[in-house]
Amino acid sequence: MNKIKHNFYSSPLLNRNNFIHGFFTKESSTLDINSQQDKLVRNGNNNCYINQIHSSHIAFSSKFDHQNIVMADGLICDNDHQNLWIYTADCMPILMADKYQRRIAAIHCGRKGLEKNIISNMIKNFEIMGSFRKNILVAIGPSISGDNYLVDKKTYFQFQYANKFLLDKVIKKNINELENFNNHELISLDIKIYAYLQLLRENINPNNINISSMCTLSLKNEFHYWRRSKNHNRQWSVICSSI
Repeated sequence: MNKIKHNFYSSPLLNRNNFIHGFFTKESSTLDINSQQDKLVRNGNNNCYINQIHSSHIAFSSKFDHQNIVMADGLICDNDHQNLWIYTADCMPILMADKYQRRIAAIHCGRKGLEKNIISNMIKNFEIMGSFRKNILVAIGPSISGDNYLVDKKTYFQFQYANKFLLDKVIKKNINELENFNNHELISLDIKIYAYLQLLRENINPNNINISSMCTLSLKNEFHYWRRSKNHNRQWSVICSSI
């Protein structure tokens, strides 16, 4: 990820394909996205966002209404002149784009989103709207790292079971190793790896996937993280329609 002007990061993958976007730092908590004063976004575009609830629900940007914010965890552009915003702390901000049709999307995704297959749901929406999977670009921004995301044995087993369709040797090995943990011992869970595995399962080209290694817990001066502060501060991420 490339840092720009000390307040947001960008994905080299999306930059190469000329998509305006940004993964903001904690300074963005007070950002008034409707003011459109930040030079990153396209002035004149409609700023769209959602009421995030850790679901698999995808909303269409054309249905955005400032007076009635829809409950969802994914936004996909089905109209011109849209800026798609999501907010995250420990969860992953995932920005997607069709490099030829210029369709864009944004996802808020954590452990629950992975369990509910929101990534698969979004890709299916791309496909329904005419995109080919080989043309979909994916950039995953700063989020909690596996080293710092620790869960109990029950939560870990439920997550592994929800992802059993991956049938990966690493997952099978992890499930077998659960016998070595007692009920009170915490286990590391790397949500970025599982997001990557789910993208591969959806036939997304590995060369079209860019994942930030930055951890929002470790970089406490740059990012909010709920499990550390226990407050509701978040940082924003955005991707802008190029048409």
